[in-house]
Amino acid sequence: MLHIDWLGTVAGSLTTVAFLPQVIKTWRTRSAQDISGLTFALFGSGVALWLLYGLMLDLWPVILANGVTLVLSLVILWFKLRYRPADAP
Repeated sequence: MLHIDWLGTVAGSLTTVAFLPQVIKTWRTRSAQDISGLTFALFGSGVALWLLYGLMLDLWPVILANGVTLVLSLVILWFKLRYRPADAP
């Protein structure tokens, strides 16, 4: 693997792993009230486009990092919908 591929792999790994604490906290507390659904929807859309970009160019560091990040951001969005207060629309 080229040095530049390692750089991309490490960068992608760090940005992907950064979502794990939020997923775990939201799951444990069953609260997503302070999470912006719009932010995660926009972020998820951007990650999906990065994933598509990686697939089109066959860039495995981009594909793996964004594939996992997309799953984690969708989990957070799902928590946002599932754990909303009873009086919320």
